[in-house]
Amino acid sequence: MKRTSEIEKKLDELLEKYELIGQSTESYLEGLLYSNPLGYWDYIQTEALLSLQCPRTDFPDELIFIMYHQVTELYFKLSLHELEQIAYNGKNISKAGQDLGWLEELDSGYFERRLKRVNAYFEALTKSFDIMVQGMEPEQFLKFRMALLPASGFQSAQYRMIEICSTDLINIVSLSKRKELQGATIEHQFEHIYWKEGATELASGKKTLTLKEFERKYTDQLLGLAKRFENRNMWQKFVELNEKGLVTEELKNELRQLDVNVNINWPLVHYKSAVRYLSSDKKDDDTAATGGTNWQKYLPPRFQKRIFFPTLWSEKEKEEWGKSWVDDVKKSLG
Repeated sequence: MKRTSEIEKKLDELLEKYELIGQSTESYLEGLLYSNPLGYWDYIQTEALLSLQCPRTDFPDELIFIMYHQVTELYFKLSLHELEQIAYNGKNISKAGQDLGWLEELDSGYFERRLKRVNAYFEALTKSFDIMVQGMEPEQFLKFRMALLPASGFQSAQYRMIEICSTDLINIVSLSKRKELQGATIEHQFEHIYWKEGATELASGKKTLTLKEFERKYTDQLLGLAKRFENRNMWQKFVELNEKGLVTEELKNELRQLDVNVNINWPLVHYKSAVRYLSSDKKDDDTAATGGTNWQKYLPPRFQKRIFFPTLWSEKEKEEWGKSWVDDVKKSLG
Protein backbone atom coordinates (compact mmCIF):
# COMPACT_ATOMS: atom_id res chain seq x y z
CA MET A 1 0.00 0.00 0.00
CA LYS A 2 1.37 3.41 -0.97
CA ARG A 3 1.61 6.28 1.47
CA THR A 4 -1.36 8.42 0.57
CA SER A 5 -2.39 11.81 1.90
CA GLU A 6 -4.97 10.06 4.09
CA ILE A 7 -2.27 7.90 5.69
CA GLU A 8 -0.12 11.00 6.21
CA LYS A 9 -3.08 12.69 7.89
CA LYS A 10 -3.61 9.73 10.24
CA LEU A 11 0.08 9.71 11.17
CA ASP A 12 -0.12 13.41 12.04
CA GLU A 13 -3.18 12.73 14.19
CA LEU A 14 -1.36 9.89 15.96
CA LEU A 15 1.62 12.16 16.63
CA GLU A 16 -0.70 14.75 18.14
CA LYS A 17 -2.55 12.17 20.21
CA TYR A 18 0.52 10.63 21.83
CA GLU A 19 2.25 13.98 22.24
CA LEU A 20 -0.67 15.12 24.41
CA ILE A 21 0.00 12.31 26.88
CA GLY A 22 3.81 12.40 26.63
CA GLN A 23 4.16 9.12 24.77
CA SER A 24 6.30 8.09 21.82
CA THR A 25 4.26 7.50 18.67
CA GLU A 26 7.15 5.47 17.24
CA SER A 27 7.01 3.05 20.17
CA TYR A 28 3.27 2.48 19.69
CA LEU A 29 3.74 1.92 15.96
CA GLU A 30 6.45 -0.62 16.72
CA GLY A 31 4.04 -2.38 19.05
CA LEU A 32 1.63 -2.80 16.14
CA LEU A 33 4.28 -4.84 14.34
CA TYR A 34 4.21 -7.49 17.05
CA SER A 35 0.55 -7.53 18.09
CA ASN A 36 -1.72 -10.31 16.88
CA PRO A 37 -4.98 -9.72 14.96
CA LEU A 38 -8.03 -9.32 17.19
CA GLY A 39 -10.52 -12.20 17.18
CA TYR A 40 -14.21 -11.92 18.01
CA TRP A 41 -13.73 -14.31 20.94
CA ASP A 42 -10.98 -12.08 22.37
CA TYR A 43 -12.90 -8.84 21.97
CA ILE A 44 -16.15 -10.21 23.44
CA GLN A 45 -14.27 -12.37 25.98
CA THR A 46 -16.50 -15.29 25.07
CA GLU A 47 -14.77 -17.93 27.19
CA ALA A 48 -14.75 -15.69 30.26
CA LEU A 49 -18.39 -14.77 29.74
CA LEU A 50 -19.50 -18.39 29.42
CA SER A 51 -17.59 -19.34 32.56
CA LEU A 52 -19.59 -16.97 34.77
CA GLN A 53 -22.55 -19.32 35.31
CA CYS A 54 -21.99 -21.14 38.59
CA PRO A 55 -25.12 -23.00 39.77
CA ARG A 56 -25.34 -23.82 43.46
CA THR A 57 -27.43 -26.96 42.91
CA ASP A 58 -27.84 -29.76 40.37
CA PHE A 59 -31.29 -28.62 39.19
CA PRO A 60 -30.90 -27.93 35.44
CA ASP A 61 -33.28 -24.96 35.41
CA GLU A 62 -31.07 -23.00 37.77
CA LEU A 63 -28.84 -22.20 34.79
CA ILE A 64 -31.76 -20.38 33.12
CA PHE A 65 -32.32 -18.36 36.29
CA ILE A 66 -28.68 -17.30 36.49
CA MET A 67 -28.25 -16.42 32.84
CA TYR A 68 -31.40 -14.34 32.56
CA HIS A 69 -30.39 -12.28 35.57
CA GLN A 70 -26.93 -11.78 34.10
CA VAL A 71 -28.49 -10.56 30.84
CA THR A 72 -30.66 -8.22 32.92
CA GLU A 73 -27.62 -6.69 34.61
CA LEU A 74 -25.98 -6.09 31.21
CA TYR A 75 -29.07 -4.21 29.98
CA PHE A 76 -29.06 -2.21 33.22
CA LYS A 77 -25.44 -1.28 32.58
CA LEU A 78 -26.38 -0.05 29.10
CA SER A 79 -29.21 2.00 30.60
CA LEU A 80 -26.90 3.65 33.12
CA HIS A 81 -24.43 4.36 30.32
CA GLU A 82 -27.12 6.40 28.52
CA LEU A 83 -28.37 8.18 31.65
CA GLU A 84 -24.82 9.22 32.49
CA GLN A 85 -24.43 10.81 29.05
CA ILE A 86 -27.66 12.76 29.45
CA ALA A 87 -26.60 13.91 32.91
CA TYR A 88 -23.33 15.33 31.61
CA ASN A 89 -24.72 16.74 28.34
CA GLY A 90 -23.04 14.13 26.16
CA LYS A 91 -19.53 15.39 26.93
CA ASN A 92 -16.89 12.72 26.55
CA ILE A 93 -13.15 12.98 27.07
CA SER A 94 -10.96 10.14 25.83
CA LYS A 95 -8.27 8.58 28.01
CA ALA A 96 -5.76 10.31 25.76
CA GLY A 97 -7.23 13.67 26.74
CA GLN A 98 -9.07 14.28 23.49
CA ASP A 99 -12.40 16.07 23.69
CA LEU A 100 -14.76 13.89 21.65
CA GLY A 101 -17.07 16.85 21.53
CA TRP A 102 -20.74 16.22 20.89
CA LEU A 103 -22.61 18.82 22.96
CA GLU A 104 -21.97 22.05 24.79
CA GLU A 105 -25.52 22.13 26.17
CA LEU A 106 -28.13 19.40 26.39
CA ASP A 107 -30.82 19.62 23.75
CA SER A 108 -34.18 17.91 23.48
CA GLY A 109 -33.18 15.72 20.53
CA TYR A 110 -30.12 14.26 22.27
CA PHE A 111 -32.12 13.68 25.45
CA GLU A 112 -34.91 11.97 23.51
CA ARG A 113 -32.57 9.69 21.51
CA ARG A 114 -30.79 8.44 24.64
CA LEU A 115 -34.09 7.83 26.45
CA LYS A 116 -35.32 5.82 23.46
CA ARG A 117 -32.34 3.53 23.95
CA VAL A 118 -33.10 3.07 27.64
CA ASN A 119 -36.75 2.36 26.88
CA ALA A 120 -35.71 -0.16 24.23
CA TYR A 121 -33.50 -1.97 26.77
CA PHE A 122 -36.32 -2.22 29.31
CA GLU A 123 -38.83 -3.29 26.70
CA ALA A 124 -36.49 -6.04 25.54
CA LEU A 125 -36.18 -7.26 29.12
CA THR A 126 -39.90 -7.10 29.82
CA LYS A 127 -40.85 -8.90 26.60
CA SER A 128 -38.23 -11.58 27.18
CA PHE A 129 -39.11 -12.22 30.83
CA ASP A 130 -41.30 -15.16 29.87
CA ILE A 131 -38.15 -16.91 28.60
CA MET A 132 -37.17 -17.33 32.23
CA VAL A 133 -40.64 -17.74 33.71
CA GLN A 134 -41.84 -20.34 31.19
CA GLY A 135 -38.39 -21.89 30.99
CA MET A 136 -38.27 -23.03 34.61
CA GLU A 137 -40.28 -25.79 36.18
CA PRO A 138 -41.96 -24.39 39.33
CA GLU A 139 -41.00 -27.52 41.26
CA GLN A 140 -37.32 -26.99 40.45
CA PHE A 141 -37.37 -23.27 41.21
CA LEU A 142 -39.05 -23.72 44.59
CA LYS A 143 -36.26 -26.13 45.56
CA PHE A 144 -33.11 -24.55 44.15
CA ARG A 145 -34.08 -21.06 45.36
CA MET A 146 -33.57 -22.25 48.93
CA ALA A 147 -29.88 -22.74 48.15
CA LEU A 148 -29.59 -19.06 47.15
CA LEU A 149 -30.54 -17.52 50.50
CA PRO A 150 -30.25 -14.70 51.38
CA ALA A 151 -29.50 -13.54 47.80
CA SER A 152 -32.39 -11.92 45.95
CA GLY A 153 -33.04 -9.94 42.78
CA PHE A 154 -34.02 -7.21 45.25
CA GLN A 155 -30.26 -6.71 45.64
CA SER A 156 -29.70 -5.45 42.08
CA ALA A 157 -27.75 -2.26 42.80
CA GLN A 158 -27.86 -1.20 39.16
CA TYR A 159 -31.66 -1.11 39.20
CA ARG A 160 -31.47 1.16 42.26
CA MET A 161 -28.97 3.32 40.40
CA ILE A 162 -31.36 3.68 37.46
CA GLU A 163 -34.08 4.86 39.84
CA ILE A 164 -31.75 7.37 41.50
CA CYS A 165 -30.49 8.69 38.15
CA SER A 166 -34.03 9.14 36.86
CA THR A 167 -35.69 11.41 39.40
CA ASP A 168 -35.45 13.48 42.57
CA LEU A 169 -34.94 11.20 45.54
CA ILE A 170 -38.18 12.37 47.16
CA ASN A 171 -40.13 10.65 44.38
CA ILE A 172 -38.81 7.22 45.44
CA VAL A 173 -39.15 7.76 49.17
CA SER A 174 -41.79 5.57 50.84
CA LEU A 175 -45.21 6.89 49.94
CA SER A 176 -46.17 7.42 53.60
CA LYS A 177 -43.13 9.66 54.17
CA ARG A 178 -43.10 11.84 51.06
CA LYS A 179 -45.02 14.83 52.40
CA GLU A 180 -43.09 14.79 55.65
CA LEU A 181 -39.68 14.65 53.93
CA GLN A 182 -40.23 17.35 51.30
CA GLY A 183 -37.18 19.62 51.53
CA ALA A 184 -35.25 17.22 53.79
CA THR A 185 -31.60 16.42 53.16
CA ILE A 186 -30.58 13.70 50.71
CA GLU A 187 -29.27 11.66 53.63
CA HIS A 188 -32.59 11.88 55.50
CA GLN A 189 -34.64 11.01 52.42
CA PHE A 190 -32.36 8.09 51.63
CA GLU A 191 -33.05 6.62 55.06
CA HIS A 192 -36.71 6.25 54.02
CA ILE A 193 -36.29 5.11 50.44
CA TYR A 194 -39.13 2.84 49.37
CA TRP A 195 -37.22 -0.39 48.76
CA LYS A 196 -36.37 -0.78 52.45
CA GLU A 197 -40.02 -1.54 53.14
CA GLY A 198 -39.88 -4.31 50.55
CA ALA A 199 -37.23 -6.27 52.45
CA THR A 200 -38.79 -6.59 55.84
CA GLU A 201 -39.73 -9.86 57.49
CA LEU A 202 -43.40 -10.64 56.99
CA ALA A 203 -43.99 -11.61 60.62
CA SER A 204 -41.85 -9.16 62.62
CA GLY A 205 -41.38 -6.21 60.27
CA LYS A 206 -37.64 -6.27 60.94
CA LYS A 207 -35.00 -5.88 58.24
CA THR A 208 -34.21 -9.13 56.45
CA LEU A 209 -30.64 -10.35 56.12
CA THR A 210 -31.10 -9.64 52.39
CA LEU A 211 -31.57 -5.93 53.13
CA LYS A 212 -28.84 -5.79 55.79
CA GLU A 213 -26.27 -7.28 53.41
CA PHE A 214 -27.39 -5.02 50.56
CA GLU A 215 -27.06 -1.92 52.72
CA ARG A 216 -23.67 -3.01 54.00
CA LYS A 217 -22.33 -3.38 50.47
CA TYR A 218 -24.01 -0.53 48.59
CA THR A 219 -25.27 2.23 50.92
CA ASP A 220 -22.23 4.48 50.54
CA GLN A 221 -22.16 4.02 46.76
CA LEU A 222 -25.89 4.67 46.29
CA LEU A 223 -25.93 7.66 48.63
CA GLY A 224 -22.94 9.12 46.78
CA LEU A 225 -24.77 8.63 43.47
CA ALA A 226 -27.88 10.35 44.87
CA LYS A 227 -25.80 13.37 45.80
CA ARG A 228 -24.03 13.46 42.43
CA PHE A 229 -27.32 13.25 40.54
CA GLU A 230 -29.28 15.60 42.79
CA ASN A 231 -29.17 18.27 40.08
CA ARG A 232 -28.39 15.99 37.13
CA ASN A 233 -31.12 13.33 37.23
CA MET A 234 -33.52 12.98 34.30
CA TRP A 235 -36.25 14.95 36.06
CA GLN A 236 -33.90 17.88 36.70
CA LYS A 237 -32.65 17.76 33.12
CA PHE A 238 -36.26 17.92 31.94
CA VAL A 239 -36.94 20.90 34.22
CA GLU A 240 -33.82 22.63 32.88
CA LEU A 241 -34.93 22.24 29.27
CA ASN A 242 -38.53 23.12 30.08
CA GLU A 243 -37.48 26.43 31.64
CA LYS A 244 -35.73 27.28 28.35
CA GLY A 245 -38.81 26.34 26.34
CA LEU A 246 -36.92 23.53 24.62
CA VAL A 247 -39.05 20.52 25.60
CA THR A 248 -40.81 18.68 22.76
CA GLU A 249 -43.83 16.39 22.94
CA GLU A 250 -41.59 13.55 21.73
CA LEU A 251 -39.33 14.03 24.76
CA LYS A 252 -42.30 14.08 27.12
CA ASN A 253 -43.54 10.82 25.56
CA GLU A 254 -40.16 9.15 26.10
CA LEU A 255 -40.07 10.30 29.73
CA ARG A 256 -43.58 8.95 30.29
CA GLN A 257 -42.56 5.67 28.67
CA LEU A 258 -39.54 5.43 30.96
CA ASP A 259 -41.87 5.86 33.93
CA VAL A 260 -44.09 3.06 32.63
CA ASN A 261 -41.21 0.74 31.77
CA VAL A 262 -39.30 1.09 35.04
CA ASN A 263 -42.12 1.65 37.53
CA ILE A 264 -44.98 -0.39 36.09
CA ASN A 265 -43.99 -2.96 33.46
CA TRP A 266 -40.75 -4.20 35.01
CA PRO A 267 -42.05 -4.65 38.59
CA LEU A 268 -45.23 -6.25 37.30
CA VAL A 269 -43.60 -8.96 35.20
CA HIS A 270 -41.87 -9.87 38.46
CA TYR A 271 -45.20 -9.75 40.24
CA LYS A 272 -46.68 -12.08 37.65
CA SER A 273 -43.84 -14.57 38.09
CA ALA A 274 -44.08 -14.31 41.88
CA VAL A 275 -47.77 -15.19 41.68
CA ARG A 276 -46.89 -18.16 39.45
CA TYR A 277 -44.13 -19.51 41.67
CA LEU A 278 -44.88 -18.30 45.19
CA SER A 279 -48.66 -18.38 45.57
CA SER A 280 -49.87 -21.60 47.06
CA ASP A 281 -53.36 -21.47 45.57
CA LYS A 282 -53.24 -18.47 43.16
CA LYS A 283 -55.56 -16.56 45.48
CA ASP A 284 -53.56 -16.09 48.66
CA ASP A 285 -50.14 -14.59 47.96
CA ASP A 286 -48.63 -15.97 51.15
CA THR A 287 -45.18 -17.29 50.30
CA ALA A 288 -42.12 -15.11 50.92
CA ALA A 289 -39.83 -14.45 47.99
CA THR A 290 -36.21 -15.56 47.92
CA GLY A 291 -34.48 -13.65 50.69
CA GLY A 292 -37.77 -13.13 52.54
CA THR A 293 -38.74 -9.95 50.70
CA ASN A 294 -42.32 -8.80 51.11
CA TRP A 295 -43.19 -9.05 47.41
CA GLN A 296 -46.95 -8.73 47.93
CA LYS A 297 -46.59 -5.08 49.00
CA TYR A 298 -43.28 -4.31 47.34
CA LEU A 299 -43.93 -5.23 43.68
CA PRO A 300 -47.41 -3.84 42.83
CA PRO A 301 -46.93 -0.21 41.65
CA ARG A 302 -50.31 0.90 42.96
CA PHE A 303 -49.04 0.42 46.54
CA GLN A 304 -45.75 2.29 46.14
CA LYS A 305 -46.77 4.83 43.45
CA ARG A 306 -43.23 5.39 42.32
CA ILE A 307 -43.49 8.05 39.60
CA PHE A 308 -40.35 9.66 38.23
CA PHE A 309 -42.04 12.53 36.38
CA PRO A 310 -45.21 13.38 38.34
CA THR A 311 -46.22 16.52 36.44
CA LEU A 312 -46.39 14.55 33.18
CA TRP A 313 -49.35 12.52 34.50
CA SER A 314 -52.93 13.46 35.32
CA GLU A 315 -54.26 13.04 38.86
CA LYS A 316 -56.43 10.14 37.70
CA GLU A 317 -53.46 8.41 36.05
CA LYS A 318 -51.43 8.75 39.24
CA GLU A 319 -54.29 7.52 41.39
CA GLU A 320 -54.70 4.38 39.27
CA TRP A 321 -50.94 3.83 38.78
CA GLY A 322 -50.49 0.25 37.56
CA LYS A 323 -53.84 -0.90 38.96
CA SER A 324 -55.38 -2.16 35.71
CA TRP A 325 -52.26 -4.21 34.91
CA VAL A 326 -52.40 -6.04 38.25
CA ASP A 327 -56.13 -6.67 37.94
CA ASP A 328 -55.62 -8.14 34.45
CA VAL A 329 -52.89 -10.47 35.71
CA LYS A 330 -55.03 -11.73 38.57
CA LYS A 331 -57.96 -12.34 36.23
CA SER A 332 -55.75 -14.30 33.83
CA LEU A 333 -54.64 -16.54 36.69
CA GLY A 334 -58.19 -17.27 37.72
